[in-house]
Parts: sequence; C-alpha cells; structure tokens
Amino acid sequence: MTWPELPAGLPLNLAISAAVVALLMVVTFTVSVVRNRHDTLDIAWGPGFALIASTTFLLSSGQDDTTTRVLVTVLTVVWGVRLAVHIGLRSRGEPEDHRYAEMRRRARGNPHLHVLVRAYVAQAIVLWLVSLPVQVAQYGTGVHPALMAAGAVLWLVGVVFEAVGDWQLQRFRADPGNRGRVLDRGLWRYTRHPNYFGDACVWWGLFLLACSSWHGLVTVVSPVLMTFVLARGTGKPMLEEHLRRRRPAYADYVQRTSGFFPLPPRRAARRFGDRST
Repeated sequence: MTWPELPAGLPLNLAISAAVVALLMVVTFTVSVVRNRHDTLDIAWGPGFALIASTTFLLSSGQDDTTTRVLVTVLTVVWGVRLAVHIGLRSRGEPEDHRYAEMRRRARGNPHLHVLVRAYVAQAIVLWLVSLPVQVAQYGTGVHPALMAAGAVLWLVGVVFEAVGDWQLQRFRADPGNRGRVLDRGLWRYTRHPNYFGDACVWWGLFLLACSSWHGLVTVVSPVLMTFVLARGTGKPMLEEHLRRRRPAYADYVQRTSGFFPLPPRRAARRFGDRST
C-alpha cells in the first residue's frame, strides 16, 4: 500500500513556514530581552499564525481552490490579530506575566537563555504543528460545502467565546469593587475558561476546512494538541494554580463550574478539564 503523494508545493511550504516561525521567535526573543520581559511571546502567538497563513496564501497561488485559500487566510488573520491586540492592551502598564517571572526566578544560569529553551523553542514547535490545517487547507482540492460551513460556524462560535469572555473579564477587573472576587457571571458562569474553550473551537473549525483529502485529515493533530495544551497542559492548570493562591473563593468556583466545556453550574464536577476538582 502506498500513500498518495503530497500536493506539489506543500512540502516546500511546510519548510518555509518552519523558517518563518524560527525567525519570528528570534525577533520576539530579541525584543523581549531588550524590554526585559518575556510575555512579549504571548503577543506574538496570534500574529505567528497570521504570518504563516499569509505566507502560505502567497506560496499556494497556483492552487485552484481560491475560496478555501481566502477563507482560511482571513479567518486565521482575524483571529490572530484580535488575540494580539487583546493581549497587548491587557499587558500594557502591568508587570511581566507571573509565568515568565517565575521561570526566570527558577533559572540556573542565564535567565534569558533558560526562558529561550523552556518557552520560545517549545512555543515555536507547537505553533508550527497547530498551524498545519492552515497550511494544508490551502493546497486542498476543495472542501465539501457542508464541511466548509461547519468549519466556519465552529470558528465563529470560538471567536465569540474568546472575545466575549475576554471582554467580560476585562470589565470585571476594571471595577475596583471586584478586587479579590471571582468572576462567575456571563460566560464565566458556565465554564471557568470561555476563552480557552473558544480557542479550541477555532482550531477545530480550521481543521474542518482542511478535510478535503487524506493529508488534511492528518492535521487533526492540530486541534487535538491545542485542546490538550489549553485544557490539560500549560494553559488552564498554571493559571488556576495561580488563582487558587490569590483568591480563596476560587476553590468554591471550581467545585460548581465546568473546567472547559460550557455546562450548567453544579453539574460540572469531574468533567473533561477538571483534573483538579
């Protein structure tokens, strides 16, 4: 049994996108060292995908399925730019994110090089792997209209959850009366991390847009990896450990609110993403 060949141009595209990610990490690391704060890496996360999508769009100009190419590129760029703007505004005037500050504090040797290995290299690998549907979709033969619609709708659901969840949290934090309290209204009533859930939906939606051939199906590694990182990896657990230390009421919130999927309160214990409950 032999596997069908990859579309012409896709292997080169994958190699160039890896080089683009490496260059982005070098630039971001340099800026972070100059600023003496490494949460610049978080701001670069979304634009990294937008850069890969745009690069792939240019490299795949000879492909016939222009509709999918345009759709995937636009959806990725919109998501990436919105995320970067949100994180950039949120961090303005604030101290360095506690994750990177703690990473540097625990470093043996040069703290910047420690963060480079622990954060930048890891993020570069994850970024490239997660971007696979964005690249492969633009070399497809045309995704089925039903899959295209489903992917676009799932992407929209994800962006709405992310944007609305971020907006609700920003308003909550802006009120001095909420200092020390836990947000449990709006989307946050149904999931402790509506933004993480939305992020996962975005990548499952983009994966559906890549499912026009066998090599598109292989990119399922992207949403699976993203969902794992958000729900079980460095996303949710690290944040919740930090919140437990700072807000005593957070433990009660954990007991009655789903850790990932939006669910009615008090029926969420021991569901996916609730390893800590």
